[in-house]
Amino acid sequence: MPARIVLVRHGETAWSATGRHTGRTDVPLTEEGRAMARALGSRLARAPWSGLTDAVVYTSPLSRARETCELAGLGHRAVDRPELMEWDYGQYEGRTGPDIRATDQPGWLIWRDGVPGGEKLSDVAARVDGFLDELNSHHGVPHPETTKMHAADRDVVLFAHGHLLRILTARWLGLPPEAAQRFKLGTAALSVLSWEYGLPAVEIWNDTSHLDGLAEHS
Repeated sequence: MPARIVLVRHGETAWSATGRHTGRTDVPLTEEGRAMARALGSRLARAPWSGLTDAVVYTSPLSRARETCELAGLGHRAVDRPELMEWDYGQYEGRTGPDIRATDQPGWLIWRDGVPGGEKLSDVAARVDGFLDELNSHHGVPHPETTKMHAADRDVVLFAHGHLLRILTARWLGLPPEAAQRFKLGTAALSVLSWEYGLPAVEIWNDTSHLDGLAEHS
């Protein structure tokens, strides 16, 4: 079977629930976020995932991603990768888009206007590109922009953050990082990148079906 990259955005935090930009601030999961992570783990334990026992697992070292990974049952074999940390939002860390547009930059859009004192979008894309290059080389899968061929190999699971995973997806598809704006991604969502006729493809995106009914049972 062709290699897949399984993407998991971390569960809810107090900041994500209120739309605050959460880059390097180590905000923990809420109780709802922990319930989300456990629900995801229950899903991954069942067929067709069957615990992803042969997969290589990487996580952002930030606690919201690491704890999601642990509660989902994959923490014991996860390796921290700093390249998977969220976008450094600089002076806009902890602030919401409406607040920034009201007080700093009318019409502000992070994908176009960036963040003062933080990472440029191009810097995040370069960080993601380096990780994908290493990942593809290590697992025998050529970079999608250099060849249409690929090799069958183990699945890879990544626990990380909303903007980071959206940028990684754009780069997997050979798109400019700005295209990540079009990939909406919810907390504790499950996505899968794979292949279609030898080309990088999206197999599953922003699937939160494992969270259905969670509010009634948590």
